[in-house]
Amino acid sequence: MEKRKLGKTGIETTILGFGAMRLPTLKVGENAIKHEEAIKLMRKAFDAGVNHVDTAYNYHDYESEIVVGKALKDGYREKVTLSTKSPVWHEDFKETEHFDKYLNESLKKLDVEYIDIYFLHALGKKRWDEKVVPLKLLEEGKKAKEDGRIKFFGFSYHDAPNNAREMIDSEAFDVMLIQYNILDDQYESIIKYAADKGLGVLVMGPVGGGRLAGNPPKELQPLLTKKRTNFTDLAFKYVWSNPNVSVALSGMGSEEMLEDNLAIASSKDVTLTRDERINTKKVEARFKELTDLICTSCNYCMPCPNEVNISFIFRSMIMSQVYGQEDQGKLYYSKIGTKDWPPGKQADACIECGECEPKCPQKIEIIDQLKKAHEILT
Repeated sequence: MEKRKLGKTGIETTILGFGAMRLPTLKVGENAIKHEEAIKLMRKAFDAGVNHVDTAYNYHDYESEIVVGKALKDGYREKVTLSTKSPVWHEDFKETEHFDKYLNESLKKLDVEYIDIYFLHALGKKRWDEKVVPLKLLEEGKKAKEDGRIKFFGFSYHDAPNNAREMIDSEAFDVMLIQYNILDDQYESIIKYAADKGLGVLVMGPVGGGRLAGNPPKELQPLLTKKRTNFTDLAFKYVWSNPNVSVALSGMGSEEMLEDNLAIASSKDVTLTRDERINTKKVEARFKELTDLICTSCNYCMPCPNEVNISFIFRSMIMSQVYGQEDQGKLYYSKIGTKDWPPGKQADACIECGECEPKCPQKIEIIDQLKKAHEILT
């Protein structure tokens, strides 16, 4: 499997990394992990050459780090680059000393002496201005590097592309984790900017959160690679064709998914041919057309006075009805209003006040669509 340098860190990492956010669970739609199965799955990936695993403080209802730590026993820790994330988004993260509090908790849960890459989780301009700068978290990250608890410091990002420049220009970070795929290339320029500054770049969501792993619409099936039933191969190759990307993280919850990803990452050609690049542009254009017929996620309808998460509900509906990811769409819908993500209420909380519909530039009959969504997704 091809390896690439992770920016100025000097780490050589495989182009495929194991994301521990979607480990095998005891029940579909729940977060409790099947420990033995998850450990076996991660070790199978490591034995096949994958040398990066990524988790976070809160994944799987705060259980993922514990299971990842178990998977790294028996000599596997020395073979793998480990990254996890500081929950700066957490409402209880209010003081400078909370950086150490959560870092030490992660070290204990993982049962390791140090973490290779420690990310500030889900940064954006607002969180940067309200937490990172006033709480002096960059200085805390530097101290943690100096005392050996972390080797490198990074941030994961979901905000507007240009807002990331301030973080990159701070020169405090070694690594950036960001979303990038066929359906979402808005961060391409900022990925280059970060790489030019020496940051290693890891990519989350290379398969579009599973959207490119489902059965595609019939009109797109002629664009499939021979003998394939989804666009997973093109999705990974699209990401790896960007020379500024070092790792594509994939949440692999089954042996079937792992084996497929390993085959793609270990193939002779891991970048797009000219014809494949043309096909990815066609896939992007058609998927966006299909999506726009339902909802563009502009969020003009939000916030709902009764806390109905309209935009997220429609994204779940799109995942189920357009991308062929019925189980995933239902799973996402079931998570609305639960412990960490996403906030708000399901569609049946709509009281038909009608405040949202005049705001919709697509003129969607939101009230009726919410009723349909609830019926389909429950």
